[in-house]
Amino acid sequence: MKISNYPAKNTWSDLIKRPVIKREQLSELIVNIFDEVEKNGNQALIDFNKKFDRAEVKKIKVSKEELESSENLISEELKLAIQQAKENITKFHASQIPKIQKIETTKGVVCWRENRAIEKVGIYIPGGTAPLFSTVLMLAIPAQLAGCSEIILCTPPDKNGNINPAILYTAKLCGITKIFKTGGAQAIAAMTFGTESIPNVYKIFGPGNQFVVAAKEYSQHFGVSIDMPAGPSEVLVIADENAVPEFCAADLLSQAEHGNDSQVIFISTDKKIFNQTIGEIEKQVKELPRNEFAQESLKNSHFILLKTVDEALEFSNQYAPEHLILAVENFENYIDKIQNAGSVFLGNYSCESAGDYASGTNHTLPTNGFAKNYSGVSLDSFVKKITFQNLSKKGLQNLGKTIELMAEAEGLFAHKNAVSIRLK
Repeated sequence: MKISNYPAKNTWSDLIKRPVIKREQLSELIVNIFDEVEKNGNQALIDFNKKFDRAEVKKIKVSKEELESSENLISEELKLAIQQAKENITKFHASQIPKIQKIETTKGVVCWRENRAIEKVGIYIPGGTAPLFSTVLMLAIPAQLAGCSEIILCTPPDKNGNINPAILYTAKLCGITKIFKTGGAQAIAAMTFGTESIPNVYKIFGPGNQFVVAAKEYSQHFGVSIDMPAGPSEVLVIADENAVPEFCAADLLSQAEHGNDSQVIFISTDKKIFNQTIGEIEKQVKELPRNEFAQESLKNSHFILLKTVDEALEFSNQYAPEHLILAVENFENYIDKIQNAGSVFLGNYSCESAGDYASGTNHTLPTNGFAKNYSGVSLDSFVKKITFQNLSKKGLQNLGKTIELMAEAEGLFAHKNAVSIRLK
């Protein structure tokens, strides 16, 4: 870990840098994978399963029998936990459904806006070292609430050609039945072009490794939209003298264990809390099953002493973290000062894991500084917004002269005539 004591502001630009990923070779690989999938469809996916995941898969689509049997392969306790999380996530995202509001901008001129679901969406769920069944909830629930008519899910199989049963159970619980055994960049390519089994989609959602991220970016060249640019997971914790070092360390490690390219930032205004938190990290990391990932992540991470919480928030706004934790007294006083963050956790008991799983907010969030200009996934991510207007005869009379003058000033006389011909 990299420790900085009261760094000058002119050095902050170095401290907010993320670990750099070399993209040159990555881009060439992604292009080749996309070409192969576009050309050979399902067979390319079967071959890539064998090459990248060492998985023998004969049929890409998950069968009805596989989906049904998943319920018997996980514990009742886990099923109840998933159901409670689903209830909370549904409740929070349902509150985002807007009411149609018609506005009369001029007498006789009525304007309004309505949501329309993106008809075909694709969800990518990582399998690998951490099968993120929680992400199924985070993406499938708002997609269903938005009214998306076709929702497909791609996730990599294990070496035996099976999908993690928790992923299948959660998908079934959320009403997702089109599930396909393919991962990595090839899954993104399949959702972009479509194959004999997998429909092409209009927008792709979900986290993944650097290959998945690069593939999602590349898919945009083919008219497909994505949820957001993304990178490795990250958290920034701000702690004052009232913070609990054990809690802070646990929150930092919860992100560090995602992968060796994750990054955590710890800022404290209290030297005692600062040192105790570092001590707690060194103690807790040894007990983690995924400590090798956490240890590597900590090498890219910063531990910073600053003088005030205001100064810490100024740093945070420059860094624009995916997750921001305020382990400070009177956190309400600082909420207005937060400008750039994906999701914020307030107080000593608001652990970041709550948002990852079950509090109700979405955990698909902008990383790599994109919280400066992107929001996390919400109901809005799954809809388009269409504007409507209705002008009565009197409405056009009231507004017509304004339109004619503006159109003529721009030299667009056909625009002017579309009004003039009606006024006559």
